Amino acid sequence: MKIGEKIIEGKTKIVYALPDSPDGNHVLLKSKDKITAFDATRKDEMSGKAAQSTATTCAIFEMLKACGLKTHFVKRCESDPEAFIGIACEMIPLEVVCRRIATGSFLKRYPGVKEGYRFTPPKQEFFLKDDAQHDPFWTYEQCVEAAFEIGGKKIGKHELDIMSESAIAIFEIIERAWATVDVALVDMKIEFGVNRKTGELMLADVVDNDSWRIWPSGDKRLMRDKQVYRNLPEVTPEALEQVKKNYAWVAGESQKLNKHNPGHVVVFMGSASDIDHCKKIEAALKSFNVPCDLRVSSAHKGSEDTLKVLRVYEGQGVPIVIIAVAGRSNGLGPVLSGNTSFPVINCPPVSSGWGAEDVWSSLRLPSGLGCTTALNPDGAAAAAAQILGLHDHIIWGSLRAKRLNMAVGLREADDKLVSGK
Repeated sequence: MKIGEKIIEGKTKIVYALPDSPDGNHVLLKSKDKITAFDATRKDEMSGKAAQSTATTCAIFEMLKACGLKTHFVKRCESDPEAFIGIACEMIPLEVVCRRIATGSFLKRYPGVKEGYRFTPPKQEFFLKDDAQHDPFWTYEQCVEAAFEIGGKKIGKHELDIMSESAIAIFEIIERAWATVDVALVDMKIEFGVNRKTGELMLADVVDNDSWRIWPSGDKRLMRDKQVYRNLPEVTPEALEQVKKNYAWVAGESQKLNKHNPGHVVVFMGSASDIDHCKKIEAALKSFNVPCDLRVSSAHKGSEDTLKVLRVYEGQGVPIVIIAVAGRSNGLGPVLSGNTSFPVINCPPVSSGWGAEDVWSSLRLPSGLGCTTALNPDGAAAAAAQILGLHDHIIWGSLRAKRLNMAVGLREADDKLVSGK
């Protein structure tokens, strides 16, 4: 990998061009062993921070990418643990902050709010990136009136709304991931950029231990983020060593956030002729990071075999959701539901000929059965993912990202219609 000219250098990282990248639109983001606070009036060298920060950033971006979120992250740099490869972006000079718990500077700006107040949904704010003004809080209206033009793209209401919606979704996904290791994400700042080649708006820069407040077990006294460094009355070698240990701990814990236990979906089809319908369910489940097995088994013609297959999956010791695909008289879903404690979803391949009559065998069930019905394969897959997402943050994140992407798609379609572009 040939490293080109230095594009920009900040307080804690340097961005280099990668002239030999496939499309010429990739850069190398290399962190520094430097920690700063109070607009860099406090700054120290901290050996190992660059590698720790990069490890944390890469783990977070890999998780977001797995969930289907659009970011500038491409991959880790195999030859340098202090760097990663990203898409070249022109950065928007705004920090987008999301808060779950009121603390820090928010309390100073709003003295009537007590520390610990919980924002539901998360509180979202903008701050102008300007060290000379100490990164002041900006209202939405100030951001609109600034009329930034970044990478040939005007940052107006449409773009600000997308940034706001995206920031909330990103926060919620990362929050849920940290909760799996008993860490509360208190607040977080992120930045957006404009892809230099395509003009797309995307999450950019880094997301590391300088980007958030995190409290293990939800206890402020156990904080492991940069606030520990800010709170030091004096930076001694011993104190800096403890800060370094915190960053190493966060880098280690963040690697666990890509591990998940997705459970399993088993699609029972009453006939091999339903395979195309079931393949659509399988493809939709894959987009949610949900593994799936397809099985052919008829409740009418092979009841014992159907229940034997069911027992095998029940004994795997992982969460299971069953989707029953049977046309005409759907006995498959009700029989499975009556013989398992796992959730069952009917997804009958309704035909144009007898569909209006056949669908009632999926909807009108014997008493005591709880299987639901979704007529669309995508809908059945989404319903199964929502069930499994209750205990798996990657699946939940995939659902949350899809919701965001649909909302952004609608906004963009409306913007093109209104603007006539």
